[in-house]
Amino acid sequence: MKPQMLVFSGRSNPKITSSICEQMSIELGRLEVIRFSDGELSVEIGDNVRGRDVFIVQSTSAPGNDHLMELLIVIDALKRSSAWRITAVIPYFGYARQDRKLKPRVPVTARLVADLITTAGADRVLSMDLHAGQIVGFFNIPVDNLNASPVLYPYVKKRWGNGEDLTIVSPDVGGVERARHLATRLNNAAIAIIDKRRPGPNQVAEMNVVGDVRDKTCVIVDDMIDTGGTLVKAAETLLKDGAKRVVACAVHGVFSSNAVERLISSPLEEIVVTDTIPLPRAAFSGKFTVLSVAPLFAEAIRRIHNEDSISSLFR
Repeated sequence: MKPQMLVFSGRSNPKITSSICEQMSIELGRLEVIRFSDGELSVEIGDNVRGRDVFIVQSTSAPGNDHLMELLIVIDALKRSSAWRITAVIPYFGYARQDRKLKPRVPVTARLVADLITTAGADRVLSMDLHAGQIVGFFNIPVDNLNASPVLYPYVKKRWGNGEDLTIVSPDVGGVERARHLATRLNNAAIAIIDKRRPGPNQVAEMNVVGDVRDKTCVIVDDMIDTGGTLVKAAETLLKDGAKRVVACAVHGVFSSNAVERLISSPLEEIVVTDTIPLPRAAFSGKFTVLSVAPLFAEAIRRIHNEDSISSLFR
């Protein structure tokens, strides 16, 4: 007999969890998070999870440390309550940019977070567009890394078409594969690359465009938008090189510091992101478009529960 499925939500992004449950026509599990006066967290699970197939949805977005600790505590509570299987559904995986040692005496925090989630008791992880593919190998449990293209591609095609005047732009060399993947689906649209020199974190000194963007609609694709500084300067560089218009398309809208205000006042015509991270109220202006990845996660959860293949969702 197949174990019953239960889906719980952490406090980082309850809206996407509710949407996932609506897509699956199931009720959201009851979970109460308690914060004590000294700042410590505790949780109380309101449903019987013994022998159940449990999914806990929690992005480790800002405040990342609080949301990560909350996820670990919930996993531990589910494990101690005899859940049959625990899947950590992490739409946005924080600390993913700390995935390697670029200089001496620095941590590989992405690996540390993977170890914490595994040690807490998770049996499986479901995430989306991890910043670096090698993070999948940091876990000793199965990891499904979904791709947001099935959500982003139809919008880009409908909004800007796939004609000869469309160019997909990678903001750096590391994102070329992502840009090529989207460009291939858009009738082999042209590709351009931004060559940048970064002297330090969140700093961009110089940018050059590799590729022809003159009189083209340029769609910059990336996995996330953080401070927005790189994105704005890339848009200015593309327009300087003769681009007709520039739009941005990213999976995770981190929007730290004053990113929203910077993007609103930028020459970008539109900024498209998904709902893996709840957006600040200021982001709901005419320039921003939010696409939901809840249907994609709902289908992945359904297939995991039914022991069906989800490989088609990666394409």
